[in-house]
Amino acid sequence: MSKANFVQGEEFENLLIESLPLVVDYTATWCGPCRVISPLIDQLAGEYEGRANVVKIDIDQNKDNAKKYGIRSIPCVLIFKDGEVVENLVGKSPYNTFSEALEKHL
Repeated sequence: MSKANFVQGEEFENLLIESLPLVVDYTATWCGPCRVISPLIDQLAGEYEGRANVVKIDIDQNKDNAKKYGIRSIPCVLIFKDGEVVENLVGKSPYNTFSEALEKHL
């Protein structure tokens, strides 16, 4: 089963220009709710492998990226399609919230 890997900088930019939808979980090690949804994001990565890219970004290590996309509260999951944000999900949510949001953009 695939897991959502942490990405930074250039790797993020390369995924952004791919044709597959990109799901980005903005997270931090100190964030309790982030730890709650982390296994759900990993599950999403496994279930949608080959149909979407699912990654995590640590906001403490990627402040510029978080600022660029207006991340003010975490956990925050953004879904990108064709390089643009098409979904913005903030806070803890059940798995189906993430999968249904992604399904709309496949």
